[in-house]
Amino acid sequence: MLKVVIIGYGEMFTNLIAATLDANCEIVGVLRKDTIKYPPFYKKLKDIFNPSVEYSYIKSYNLPEIEAKGVNTEDFRKKLLKLNPDIILVGSWGEKFEKATYNIPKIASINAHPSLLPKYRGPNPYFWTIKNQENVSGITFHLIDDNYDNGAILAQEEIKIYPSDTGKTLKQRTVLTARGVACELLNALKEDIIIPLRQKQENATYFSYPAELELNFKKSAEENFAAIRAIHPWNSAYFYHNITPIAPDPYSTSIEDNKTNYTTAGTVVDVDVKTKTIAVLCQDRKVLRMSNVSLYKKIDRYFTKNYIAREIKPGSIIV
Repeated sequence: MLKVVIIGYGEMFTNLIAATLDANCEIVGVLRKDTIKYPPFYKKLKDIFNPSVEYSYIKSYNLPEIEAKGVNTEDFRKKLLKLNPDIILVGSWGEKFEKATYNIPKIASINAHPSLLPKYRGPNPYFWTIKNQENVSGITFHLIDDNYDNGAILAQEEIKIYPSDTGKTLKQRTVLTARGVACELLNALKEDIIIPLRQKQENATYFSYPAELELNFKKSAEENFAAIRAIHPWNSAYFYHNITPIAPDPYSTSIEDNKTNYTTAGTVVDVDVKTKTIAVLCQDRKVLRMSNVSLYKKIDRYFTKNYIAREIKPGSIIV
């Protein structure tokens, strides 16, 4: 039976735990983000009064937790050596693993990355693949080496991106797919020799954390709609009306043909106060109809209808 240590946080972390149990492997230790993020006393209080999904999952399966302040600390390495794992499995983690850490397992240290490597290396490929209007994304399990998302590939599977996908829905499908792929990979590692496939560096792309969330109606409706969907649920895209930022709802936004006489990109072509709808003409002569919008600042959201009724009229221009 393979002995596995699992490191990570969020839905990828819990699905890797599920995959390891599905494969009848022994989980000899888990390290979660809260352990390195919070002092021990505060973490204990948080686990009692505001437990994370990760903690609840760990307790439900009575998994042994590793107490350490980082994956590259001597304390963590000593504990790993004592656990003597065959595999380290990583799902969502910010630290870069040093060679002295990733070389400890008898078989391999493996990372789960939510894209089709070598494309979309870096954080949050869910956002970038949707924003860039890709048709497919994927999940890749690769060996950990000295560089982020660079190691040889052990297993990979495509995931279709639908026109209605948000970052949230794509992530949900990706982590579920990761569970199945990880289970198959662990079962294969029990019995077979898997030959890692070197990543083709000439095909590599890297994207950093999303920075610019402001919509630009001088771009196409598709580009703006993709940005609105991509950043959900981590944040909201927005546009300015005068100096007031307004956030669209990714699940209440659509693209339609322009049936008005307006021709200038950024023109408000329709307003509906009751449904909090603002329809704006984009550069491609398509209309982005945004319903259930809200003022971007939380303290202002209750006044959204009042603001739309008072300030926004058809024919006005959003720059």
